[in-house]
Amino acid sequence: MIEQMLGNVNTNLDKCGYNCVGTSGKIEQYLKDDMCRSVLSILNEFDNITLKELNEMKDEVISIKGSVTSSIHKCTSLHSDLLQLLEIVQKIGDNKELCLIASIKCKHIIQQALTLLGKSGKVFKVQGKSEHNVRITSDSNTCWIPAICALPDGQVLVADFNNNKVKLLNQQYQVVSHWDVNAKPFGICLITPCEVAVAVNNGNIHEVQFITVNQGKLVSGRKFQLQHECRAIGHHQGDLFVTFDRKLYKYSLNGKLICRLYDDKSFEYSVTGMCAVSPTGDRLYITSYPYKLLTLARDGTLLATYHDRALWRPSGLHVTPAGQVLVCGYWPDTVLQVGWEGESKLANLATREDGTWYPQSVCYSSTTSSIIVGLYGKDNILVFRVE
Repeated sequence: MIEQMLGNVNTNLDKCGYNCVGTSGKIEQYLKDDMCRSVLSILNEFDNITLKELNEMKDEVISIKGSVTSSIHKCTSLHSDLLQLLEIVQKIGDNKELCLIASIKCKHIIQQALTLLGKSGKVFKVQGKSEHNVRITSDSNTCWIPAICALPDGQVLVADFNNNKVKLLNQQYQVVSHWDVNAKPFGICLITPCEVAVAVNNGNIHEVQFITVNQGKLVSGRKFQLQHECRAIGHHQGDLFVTFDRKLYKYSLNGKLICRLYDDKSFEYSVTGMCAVSPTGDRLYITSYPYKLLTLARDGTLLATYHDRALWRPSGLHVTPAGQVLVCGYWPDTVLQVGWEGESKLANLATREDGTWYPQSVCYSSTTSSIIVGLYGKDNILVFRVE
């Protein structure tokens, strides 16, 4: 196509040359050569752009093929799990106690299936708000809650940065137990229904500490050291995702560094903040200062970048069991719901008018249908009842 265009251009240039009046042959040839060089330059640029775009399309097709293959595998696996669930429910019959146990055990399977089927785009609607004090007598400073984790049974864990504590709240959001940390707790993520991992930092201490909730008490377990600071932590099927500075790392549960998944070099002062994982594990979300929410594939490939002035200083990030993405900004004090693809805002869930001054963390409890927001320099947490 390009060669044919070049031939047509040369033909037209020749016609122009024959029609020139009062122009010497040398000048005419110079003009023709100069125009030819310009046209060739434009065509070469067009050719290079076309090849670049074709290569990008090829890479995208390969990526989509891998994603589709992965989704097919996940759908097949979930289909098998749901069939087993159906058989169990049919055998249980009218036994209400066993039905309740089965629904709790298999809830995550159903939520994953809904996510894969694209049914996780429900936009939350706030129905009411309450405040709950999480300060205890042994606290020497005003609370600062940089991380929240909701357990499947309705209990909630909060990290209190200012008081070096992890606190356990019951379903009424009352502090029923706490664990004194040897450093500043930054992030919390769920490992099992009763075990969490906590990212802590202080001076030369950079570690991941595991805590078990046992009969309303917090029990510390194993831990491992990191060679770098850790800001946030997420988990999916044995993989731990840890952020620090511009980087996102992947670790095993025993502390082995697997790889560095991502390094945000898009802006000179970019600082990676929080991280979260989709229920199916195919998407990773990280916040980056300023203004950005990044969506990555499981291998660290950047899929989408969402910019919003409400995220001038993004602070809290959470993905619900059904795949909804919640993110809050330290300034101008807003809690947002973003589409699962990480490209668009779906709703403003809370603003300063709702009391979200300096929000630091956000989490959704499916047991109580509530969005919980932790604040900077406040002894209270905010609980928004949603539907």
